[in-house]
Amino acid sequence: MNAPNGPRAPPARPTAAAQAGVHYVLRLYVAGSAPRSLGAISNIRAICEAHLKGFYDLEILDIAEHPALPAGERILAAPILIRRSPLPVRRFIGDMSDTERILVGLGLPNASA
Repeated sequence: MNAPNGPRAPPARPTAAAQAGVHYVLRLYVAGSAPRSLGAISNIRAICEAHLKGFYDLEILDIAEHPALPAGERILAAPILIRRSPLPVRRFIGDMSDTERILVGLGLPNASA
């Protein structure tokens, strides 16, 4: 029998980050509003919301607006995603549309399973 307000949705599955109790600190460097940069922003935000919701901080920095900014991070290309925490620091350069590659690199290989 259905509840008076209709069928209930199954409970949300905890994210991999929630299951591990790990908080991620990510920094995404992009170069202006080029399609590749906008795509990287969109894809990384979607990955974070789907797999790290409530357990991440994402900072997006535009090297076109602040060219001196990446000097301390040794940024040679954009887009680049840097996982600052949990350690060790990891870098992802270039195409941010390969969700599985990003998940594996973040240490969440079974997040989509």
